[in-house]
Amino acid sequence: MTDKPLSPEPVVKLVKYFPNSFRNVIATARTCYSSKGIIKDDEIDLNKYIDLAKSIYQAGHHTTFQHAHFQFAIENVSRQFIWSFLHSHPFYNSEQVSQRYVEVKSGNYFIPPIKREALEIYISTVEYQNEIYKKLTELLTPVAEEEYFKRFPARKFNSEKYKKDVKRKAQEVARYVLPVATFAYLYHTVSAITVLRYYKICKLFDVPLEQKLVVEKMINEILKVEPDYEIVLEKPIEQEELTEFNFIKNFTENKFAKEFAKEFDESLNGNISRLVDYKPNAEKILADSVREIFGLPSNMLSDDEAINLVLNPHLNKILAESLVLTTHSKISRAMFHISYTFRKKLSHTADSQDQRHRMTPASRPVLICQVYDEPDFIIPNLIYQSDIALKLYTETMQKIWENIYKLKKLGVSDEFAFYLLPNAVSIRFTESGDLLNLHHKYAMRLCYNAQEEIWRASVEEVKQISEVHPRIGKFLLPPCSIRDLAGIKPICPEGERFCGVKVWKLKLNEYSRVI
Repeated sequence: MTDKPLSPEPVVKLVKYFPNSFRNVIATARTCYSSKGIIKDDEIDLNKYIDLAKSIYQAGHHTTFQHAHFQFAIENVSRQFIWSFLHSHPFYNSEQVSQRYVEVKSGNYFIPPIKREALEIYISTVEYQNEIYKKLTELLTPVAEEEYFKRFPARKFNSEKYKKDVKRKAQEVARYVLPVATFAYLYHTVSAITVLRYYKICKLFDVPLEQKLVVEKMINEILKVEPDYEIVLEKPIEQEELTEFNFIKNFTENKFAKEFAKEFDESLNGNISRLVDYKPNAEKILADSVREIFGLPSNMLSDDEAINLVLNPHLNKILAESLVLTTHSKISRAMFHISYTFRKKLSHTADSQDQRHRMTPASRPVLICQVYDEPDFIIPNLIYQSDIALKLYTETMQKIWENIYKLKKLGVSDEFAFYLLPNAVSIRFTESGDLLNLHHKYAMRLCYNAQEEIWRASVEEVKQISEVHPRIGKFLLPPCSIRDLAGIKPICPEGERFCGVKVWKLKLNEYSRVI
């Protein structure tokens, strides 16, 4: 079997980088022990310091490799690859084409190296998914239009002007049927140490072929301009040496995924996201931390006053800054000590957004371990507003799963067959976050412009936090509510992107939306 996809290969171009970055590794290391001040890159004779570079790297002193960053322009990579690999860790920055706002064109998808009947089934399934995407967009547009003009009644008198906005609302939901094989393009910026890590771990699940192809291209691009990185470049870890691979190979077929899914879903008690762990004394710890910052005994600042001081935007106006200054603010850092853990079930496409909150990490699955032979997917709220769309949607999911398992019976690996999984496929995982980073996440995701599925999960999470820690929960708010409390105008920071709802006037239990 070939080790190249049948679709166009990934395009990886290094577009920005630090010059002399490997010399800078040595310069920064030597500066730590320099009595003569800063050591400059041009003072480094690399031939003299090859052993030093190796010893720094091998000893794990990797901060010297974090100064240099590399920006890549990447095309022809699947959504599955981006979710499973590129965005599975916190140390990157990406700007990626949005399926919410950019219509997906047919023909742009990953085709694995498979043959004959399997290839025919694969391609016909992807084309079918793209066709249903178009049909669902058409079916959902009238429903989206109705909901849109409920939000913006004045715009109905000039409806032609807003056709594009309405269509986007429809295609945002229609995309749930698209395969995770669908191509994306993006800018991706990482440090030198992250690229070196990419290379060593590139044979990990879920899509080792695609991962290896892309990462090798990234490494080759760097070596063109900085060949000295070859000095420390390690070979990839073989699959047989990886814990996940060794554990999974004991199961010729995962017979427990359905049982796992049932057990997991029952534990959610009807929620999308369920609070499963927290610090019982969180409010006291938060108050104590605030008092410590100011060197005050408890009789000088009560718990209520301390919590109000750190979380109320009227007093702590840093919370209303769009620049997100909380990690630099001494009082705001008191929020680091409070943490919450949730069990969550999201669609692949919603989780691809959720994981962009890199400071609220999750233990996401080896996907082949969670998928079983029955359709297991999320249904967006807008789909429920149209019986015709709902019928088409569920029938489509059934056909997708049938074709995936036809491929498996033909001997196609899970890695390749599961590229056909729809964006809607259920992902089950546990996620944790500290209050400081959750505060930022909820500010972003409680906004009515946020993706509806993540918005709904965030509403559930804040409700549950409010039940156990009411003095904390009442200040977990969308940007407009935070700015309103801070007395900042305009109240909505989105300008012409205003969602159409005066959310700052609503209580949490009044939050409601379809689009």
